[in-house]
Amino acid sequence: MDEEIQFYLDDAVESMGKALAHVGVEMGRIRAGKASPAMLEGLKVDYYGTPTPIDQVANISAPDARSLLIKPWEKNMVSEVAKAIKASDLGLNPVSDADGVRLNIPAMTEERRRDLVKQAKNESEAGKIRMRGIRKDVNEALRKLLKDGASEDAIKSAEEKVQKATDSYIMEVEKSLSKKESEIMTI
Repeated sequence: MDEEIQFYLDDAVESMGKALAHVGVEMGRIRAGKASPAMLEGLKVDYYGTPTPIDQVANISAPDARSLLIKPWEKNMVSEVAKAIKASDLGLNPVSDADGVRLNIPAMTEERRRDLVKQAKNESEAGKIRMRGIRKDVNEALRKLLKDGASEDAIKSAEEKVQKATDSYIMEVEKSLSKKESEIMTI
């Protein structure tokens, strides 16, 4: 029984770690005033008829805080990259030249900053909900073990450990949110 309890505890910690990592990825996609190659993650380019992630067809760099430079590895992909950026919901105007595509990132308005903070709060709340769901699932599995003959003290102890892990990971999500919030609101 102790091995099963430990399995559920390890599984909970692993799942919460993955949920925290997902929150980190989603927070990275939210624009925070300066140009970042992460802004283009998830953008697909038509590569000879196949939708391909942009980072698999081009090198993306941030030469300064207000622009991104996208250099496709094949010169004939410059127009496809520009077309994909125009079609995306990024709201950016690509400027093409012979070597690549330049994206000038405009300064954000106060209203846009508030919208991004709301988006960051929604992502963090979604992460917290995922973690609470993991806690609920693990606690239900532990209660089933109680019915199968595990000791009540062992189950209570395991539930306390799950709660501590949940609190710890939710605290990490809060830290991530406050960091992102200060990044967004800094001019």
